[in-house]
Amino acid sequence: MARRNKSRGRNSSSSLGGLAFLIGIVLAVVLAALGTLTPTWTLIIVIIGLIVGALNVSESESSGFMMAGVVLIIASAFGGSAVSAVSLLSDIFDALLLIFVPATIVVAIREAYSAARR
Repeated sequence: MARRNKSRGRNSSSSLGGLAFLIGIVLAVVLAALGTLTPTWTLIIVIIGLIVGALNVSESESSGFMMAGVVLIIASAFGGSAVSAVSLLSDIFDALLLIFVPATIVVAIREAYSAARR
């Protein structure tokens, strides 16, 4: 019996968005932990966040993603200042903001445009 391809229902942009999300999170955490988050890496992580927002979140997932994104942004912002004594954690929270803020903004703009179109 032939095996079913589990990715058959997903398109390539969704797969690219999922991969970008994973790469962005790993890069943000690793670079922040190593203390090597340069302006170039910051730009790369922000671009990955834009890709995630544009390709990884379908219209039906927008509300849930925005809710989770806003919670993560608020928690990272306040959590970063709360643990400022531990610079490693503060740096990781700041790096996570670099991916979640652009992704959440893209999804919010797309959702607002969709609502205005109706």
